[in-house]
Amino acid sequence: MILHLYYARRFIMVIALITIVILALVMLIDLVEQTRKFGDYDIGWQRIVGLTLLNAPQSINQVLPLIMILATVALFVSLARSSELVVTRAAGRSALKILLAPAGVALLIGVVAVSALNPIAAATSGRYIQISDRILSDGGAALSISDEGLWLRQGTPEGQTVIRAWRSNTDASVLYDVTFLTYDRANGPIRRIEAQSAALEEGAWSLRLAKSWPLGQGVNAEGNASFHDSLRIPSSLTLDRIRSSIGDVGSVAIYDLPQYIAQLEQAGFSARKHRVGLQAEFARPLFLVAMVLVASAFTMRHTRFGGTGVAVLASVLLGFGLYFIRSFAQILGENGQIPILLSAWAPPVAAVLLALGLLLHVEDG
Repeated sequence: MILHLYYARRFIMVIALITIVILALVMLIDLVEQTRKFGDYDIGWQRIVGLTLLNAPQSINQVLPLIMILATVALFVSLARSSELVVTRAAGRSALKILLAPAGVALLIGVVAVSALNPIAAATSGRYIQISDRILSDGGAALSISDEGLWLRQGTPEGQTVIRAWRSNTDASVLYDVTFLTYDRANGPIRRIEAQSAALEEGAWSLRLAKSWPLGQGVNAEGNASFHDSLRIPSSLTLDRIRSSIGDVGSVAIYDLPQYIAQLEQAGFSARKHRVGLQAEFARPLFLVAMVLVASAFTMRHTRFGGTGVAVLASVLLGFGLYFIRSFAQILGENGQIPILLSAWAPPVAAVLLALGLLLHVEDG
C-alpha cells in the first residue's frame, strides 16, 4: 500500500508539472491567436488577455490525453534511471501491479475532469463565444434553445431584432411559426412581425405569410397592421454561425446536456452530435487510463537495455494515433455511419485491450 501511495504521489507531481508547462505554452499560442483575431478592434490588451484566460480551461480539457502520455513517460523513465523500477520488480511486483497506482490516478483525474472541469470549461467557453460575437458583430447574434422554442438575436447599427421560432428544419435554414420583434436603440420596440416560416438567405430573412404590426406610443398597432405573402428582413446572421452555435458541444456542461438534447430535438434539430459528445465524456476516464497503459507499455523498462528515445517516441506516436482514431470514430458517430455507443466507447476499450496485450507480452517475454 505504501508503495502504491508513493507511485501515486510521484505521478501526481509529474502531472502537475507537465500541466503547468503545457498550459503556459497553450496560453501563449492562444494569446497570439487572439491578438491576430481581434487586432483590428480597439479592445485593449487587458480584454485580449481575459479572452485567453477564458479559453484556458477548455484547452486543458482537450489536451488531457497528451498530458497523461507525457506524465506516464516522464514517471517511468525517471523510475528506470533511478533503478527504483528494478528494485520494485525484484521485490516481486509485476508490471500490472505497479500500474495500479498510475491507472487509479488517471481514472480519478478523468472523473474530476468530467464532473468538475467540464462544467467550468463549458461556462468559460460559452462566455468567450458571447464576448467574441459581441466584438466581431457589434452586438450581433446570440442563440439559445429552451422549452419555449428557439431564440435568436441579430444586431445592426440601428438596433436589435429578437427572433423566436417554435421549431426549425434539421439544418437550421428555415424557421417555422416565427416572431420578429424589432427594437430601436432610442425608442424601444418599433415593429412586430409574425410569419408562418422564415428562410435565411444571403443577408436577409425571407418570410412567408407574414403579418406586421407597427409599435410605438400613440400608434394603433392592429389598425395599422399589414399582411404580406412574402417579406424580406435584412439580417447579419449566417447559417454557419447558427449551426456552429448549436453544434458547439463544448459550451454546454455535461449536467445540462440531456435537457439540451431534448430541447434541440423538440425544436427540430438533430442532436446526434450532442449525444455522441455526452457518451464521449462518460468514456473519458477510461480513455485516460488507456493513455497511461499505452505509454507504460513502451517505457516500463530499464535504461541499460537502450533505445529509450525510440520507446518514448513510439509511445507518444501511438497515443496520438489512438487519439486520432477516437476523434475519427466520433465523427463517424455524428454522421450516423456507426452507432453512438460504438463511436464513443469502442476506441477507449480497444486502447485498453491493446495496451494490456503489449504489457502481457513484455511481462511474459
